[in-house]
Amino acid sequence: MAFRSPPGYLFRDRAGSPLSPPAKLAYASSSLGSEALGQSRGAWLVYYYAPPADADLPQLLAPGVVAGILLVARVIGSLDDVLIGFWSDRTRSRWGRRIPFVVGGAPLWALFAFLLFTPPADAGAAATAIYLFFTLELLNIFSSLAGGPYEALLPELASSNRDRLQIVGMRVYLGAAGGAIGLVGSGLLVDLVGFQVMALVMATLALGFRYLGIAGVWREAREPVPPARISLRAALAATFANRHFLAFLPSFVLFQTAFEMVRAVLPYYASEVLGRENEGTWVAILTAVTISTMVASIPLFASLARTSKAQAFSWSMLGSALAFSLLFVAGFLPGVSKEAQALALMVLVGVPLAGVFLFPPTLTADIIDEELARAGLRREATYYGAQNFVERTATAVGQPLVLVLLMLGQTEDDPLGIRLVGPVAGLSVLAGYLSFRRYTLPDAIPRGQVLQ
Repeated sequence: MAFRSPPGYLFRDRAGSPLSPPAKLAYASSSLGSEALGQSRGAWLVYYYAPPADADLPQLLAPGVVAGILLVARVIGSLDDVLIGFWSDRTRSRWGRRIPFVVGGAPLWALFAFLLFTPPADAGAAATAIYLFFTLELLNIFSSLAGGPYEALLPELASSNRDRLQIVGMRVYLGAAGGAIGLVGSGLLVDLVGFQVMALVMATLALGFRYLGIAGVWREAREPVPPARISLRAALAATFANRHFLAFLPSFVLFQTAFEMVRAVLPYYASEVLGRENEGTWVAILTAVTISTMVASIPLFASLARTSKAQAFSWSMLGSALAFSLLFVAGFLPGVSKEAQALALMVLVGVPLAGVFLFPPTLTADIIDEELARAGLRREATYYGAQNFVERTATAVGQPLVLVLLMLGQTEDDPLGIRLVGPVAGLSVLAGYLSFRRYTLPDAIPRGQVLQ
């Protein structure tokens, strides 16, 4: 298929000058810090503000209030991704289209992630609720500034399917390490030094690795790329009219919603289903098993991708739907300890996670390449921003839904609500799998780079 260049620009294939291995590693390393921060926050934020009634922590806010704040803040904040993505695609600067956003937004992203766990002492429920809402909103803004343009660099930096899978594979490995730090490490830090020190450690780690990543690809990210001269309305219309994007997007979003639910319920599961007082340590153990299994399974899904990325992604979605659903029955088998059953379940969860985390960035890059080949527009950040907008809006129901389910039972004597999180999450992933069956793009899309 021939490219249609904008006036004054020339498309040139960049496959002859791929990123060096150190640059790939540097770019991928940001996943370590961002996953550590995101996973720690996802695991502990709800528990910090609305712990179980029999926990040693004070209940800062009622569960329903936390659910409402998380939902509203997430929906409002999701608009940031679209606007910042569109802005980044249209930016021209001596640092390129993406670097100014990353450099300027990262410090404040880290700051407000830390401040989430430092509400004013003895301020009362109303002041605490206001604090939580506005801190979340500011975190969302600067997370979009530091994250969306950085993520949009992937299709620009790597043109071949092989290079993209290499980079994303590195990101998954490093993200797994970050997830281990964020989930395993955060649990240990919570037990040893408390929530505030844990939040500070994770925020500092995220900031350092984001700067390391952008420094590693600074030269490539500064290359001149023409801004996408298209209105916001036309950009959004074209994005949400792309049939391949509409097939892929629900699968990605519904899995993320399910994963957020499972992650948020783990402290309750450790405390009430397993009956462990040191829930931080047990969350660390359960997630360590999951992450280790996921890392060990990456070569399996990478080999499956040699036949078809889309097919391998579909299989991983089905596996996740089944594994999440088994959360309901773990602990019921007679003659086997609840702890052993929980650990076995985490192994089953970890295997398909490798595929679910490996393929979405490359599938989105393929969708972007298809539009570049068809229409000659470089709109990477708009696509990632639209994807993040829908993800944040939809997954906003994840943690509130966990809190609603917990109303059906969240104690050791009555853990029904805790157990129901698994089947509900499994149904969400199954719906995503059914949507993805409409995706028909091949693994390699012709593309080029726009140069002046």
